[in-house]
This record gives sequence, structure tokens and C-alpha cells, in this order.
Amino acid sequence: MRRIRALGIAAAVIIVLLAIAQLVLPGIAAQNLRDRLSHNGKVLSVSVSAFPAIELLWHQADKVVVRMARYRSTTGHLQSLLDQAANTGSLDASATELDTGLITLHDATLHKRGNALVGSATVTKADLRSALGGAVQGLQPIASGKAELTFRGTVLGVTADATLRAQNGALVISPDVPLLNLITVNVFRDPHVYVEGVGATDASNGFTVQAHARLR
Repeated sequence: MRRIRALGIAAAVIIVLLAIAQLVLPGIAAQNLRDRLSHNGKVLSVSVSAFPAIELLWHQADKVVVRMARYRSTTGHLQSLLDQAANTGSLDASATELDTGLITLHDATLHKRGNALVGSATVTKADLRSALGGAVQGLQPIASGKAELTFRGTVLGVTADATLRAQNGALVISPDVPLLNLITVNVFRDPHVYVEGVGATDASNGFTVQAHARLR
């Protein structure tokens, strides 16, 4: 009888501890994430959910939602965040302004469902001119296919096209110019992210770029 009673008490204690964890751990995880992100920008809101919440002790979550006003990140830091997102079933992140160090993006979003990633951001003509330093004039997308995006711009009075494409899981860009079209420059490459395609649509003050990828 005593043994049965002890087992009952132990089970009750475990249930209570799990209930407390379900209430407390998501808030702690959200605050930790908020603190980390705040070092690189202004956080508007963060929410983390997991069931059972004890999954969070192993850095696994069912759903994470992040809203930021501004975020500053290098390409390497962005790749690190994408690697960490692998343990999240569903991720919805957005930043009104995203400073990549090379160019400022607006209304940037990243959605993850399982291993599928979809990202988008708007590039304004003013920010594009600032990033290029005047070297390329009038750069704009002219064609968008399933896995590539063609730009046209003018350099030293010569108008030419360049294509941004998904190649072997990376994003590369190459000029559409005879003899030079064999030259490719890596724009984004991460061993844990396989880029499948890129495209663009017109925006009032520039254009919006979308990319599709999957975690591997």
C-alpha cells in the first residue's frame, strides 16, 4: 500500500512539474531569444510555443514568431540563425528594416514550415543606388523564372544583363555577356540550406525579391 501511495505521490509531483514547465518555459525561451535579438536591433514581439514545453530544454520548439522593427546582420550571422531554425517546426519572422551590411532591405519576412523556407524582402531604388555606389545605374529585374532572376543595369555607359540563379543549393550571379557568362559569384551559400529558386515582383519604389529553399 505504501509503495502504491508513493508511486501516486511521485506521479502527482511529475504532473505538477510538467504543468509548471508548460506555463514557465515558453516565456523564458521567448525572453532569451528577445535578449539575443535585441543586440542587433529593435524587437517588437517574440513568442515561443512547444508541447510538451520540456522540449525547450533541448532547444526544440513547435512554433516561434518574431517581429522586429530593425535588424542588423552580417551574412554569417544570418546563416547561423537559419541553422538554429532547424529545431523549430514553424517559424514566422519579420523585420520592417533589415540591414545586411551590404544593402538595406525592407519588409523582410521568413517563413518556415518543416524543412521548407520562404523568404521575401523589398529593395528600394535609393538603397540599391547607395549599395552600388553609383557603379551600376538603373539596375532592375527584367525577367523572373522558376529558379532564376535576370537584372539589367548600365555600367560605364554599357547596358548589360546579369542573372541571379539557384545553383547546387547556392545563390550565384553571373553576367549575361559573351566570354564573361562563365564567371559566377557566390551571393549566398550555407551547407544547411539548399536554395531552390528566386524571383521578383514590382513594388512601388523598387522591387520585391522572393526566395525558396529547404533545410538539409
